[in-house]
Amino acid sequence: MMDKELLTNSVISVLKQAGFTISSRCDIRPRSFDLISRRGDLLLLLKVLSNVDGLNERTATEIRRLSKHLLGRPLLVGEKTRDQHLERGAVYFRYGVPTVSFRTLVDYLMQGVPPLVYAAHGGLYVRIDGEFLRRMRVERGISLGELAADLGVSRRTVSKYETESMDTSIDVALRLEEIFDQELIQAVDIFAPLNMEESPEQIDDLILRHLADLGAQVFPISQAPFNAITRDEKMVVLTGVSKFSSSMVKKARLMSSLSSVTMTHSAVIVDGETKVERIEETALIERRELETMDSISDFADLVLEKQAR
Repeated sequence: MMDKELLTNSVISVLKQAGFTISSRCDIRPRSFDLISRRGDLLLLLKVLSNVDGLNERTATEIRRLSKHLLGRPLLVGEKTRDQHLERGAVYFRYGVPTVSFRTLVDYLMQGVPPLVYAAHGGLYVRIDGEFLRRMRVERGISLGELAADLGVSRRTVSKYETESMDTSIDVALRLEEIFDQELIQAVDIFAPLNMEESPEQIDDLILRHLADLGAQVFPISQAPFNAITRDEKMVVLTGVSKFSSSMVKKARLMSSLSSVTMTHSAVIVDGETKVERIEETALIERRELETMDSISDFADLVLEKQAR
């Protein structure tokens, strides 16, 4: 079994071969993701763990929140759970985060072979095309009862396959494909848009609260190199709050890489003085500069101005 370092390097190698642009690795704790990558419109926030049970609910919620606000998709790549190795070609879900083995990722990105199976309580399941199933059954004059008897399930279950696209076991799905000599199993879309309800979070930091008072949408973040995602009509800004220090410089460099891949901007509001206008593409804005602003557009304009210097 690969350890986390080897597994992460392997994931990075595959992403590069598959044409993804990749951020610097997020090596600052705490972190909800290890790296961010993009290919065209597909933005992935990736977490890599040998044992996927290491992803807790709080971290999973944060990577899903980040993905939502950055218009990306979360993905956990691992090798095993506490009890078993992850099956090749199967998708697992850890607190709502799609989870696959390294081989499944390779098959999808390099060979174009999507996973067909997903894990849930009780075993492995597949999704079938219920509308197509019903059309095939009607065209061939097979009644619900006849098909149910052939499958060893109830009429109601077959009806749910057709009208509700209820998922089924692998054995039943394969039997259906054998009966109709048609492909009915649908691939699992591990990059499907997130459906996540989110309650507004309280903004405790005074500087971030000031940004909100200026008219920005501010989404506090606790497990990333930045402290919030700040949004207005013009732009999205990965926003940090810090005193000037060597660790702040390191975070600012990482934020610059992340903003490049996510196609956002990055800025650190310095609690104190700094003679530096920017670190790479991360703008540095003194707190006193922020306090003279009248609207969030002033903040956006200053970020762009400092990035251009």
